[in-house]
Amino acid sequence: MRTVSATRYVTPLREGGSLPALVEADDDGLYVVKLRGAGQGPKALVAELIVGELARALGLPVPEQVFVELDPHLPDAEPDPEIQELLQASAGCNVGIDFLPRSLPYNPAATGFAPAPELAAAVVWLDAFSENVDRTPRNPNLLVWHDRLWLIDHGAALYKQHAGLDPSAAAGAFAAIRDHVLLPAAGSIVDADARLAPLVTRKLLERLVAAVPREWFGALEPATYIDYLAARVTAPRAFAEEAERARTA
Repeated sequence: MRTVSATRYVTPLREGGSLPALVEADDDGLYVVKLRGAGQGPKALVAELIVGELARALGLPVPEQVFVELDPHLPDAEPDPEIQELLQASAGCNVGIDFLPRSLPYNPAATGFAPAPELAAAVVWLDAFSENVDRTPRNPNLLVWHDRLWLIDHGAALYKQHAGLDPSAAAGAFAAIRDHVLLPAAGSIVDADARLAPLVTRKLLERLVAAVPREWFGALEPATYIDYLAARVTAPRAFAEEAERARTA
């Protein structure tokens, strides 16, 4: 992943609970930055990196992710004390995704846009695997840009990390998948499982986890994430079976 330096704080994006920031960087790009000092803390950035880059490795459409360096003096001119405090707490390395101008939230009732069933099934599979609780009709975290679906905001995935990950208990189903926004559009999750699960190798997981700054893991060892996800993708995969039952119910 590339590293860019923020040169200008543009605006807060108040749609998200973590108050992400839109910033301009030294490569002249605009990025939506998830801030390390936000309420969810660095572990939200751990999930953002691991699951976002896993989606990319599986061929799913994810905007480019970059590390964004925030200068400690960047918030000096910010008049909002809440935002100034958040930026000060996030000085240093954060995670940004490429800003997609004029993109629209995924809402098939409003736009008529429908993703291909195979793509929808792959996204459902990914979110069941990564235990992403935040891809629902209320908050889809999907954008439509240039007539294409894009996945954003994976900070709520791997939610069990906040209480500790236990690889010996990784193989369970994920009942929350029944609320997934793409289930009505999805093709066979069984077929998606057959395509995608073999791609999630231990070597891939090691590469994804190694990209995360060590201090963001806190008390958890990086190897725990590798072991947890490797155990989760080992057959039989109850999460895929649960997702298929939800799709056909």
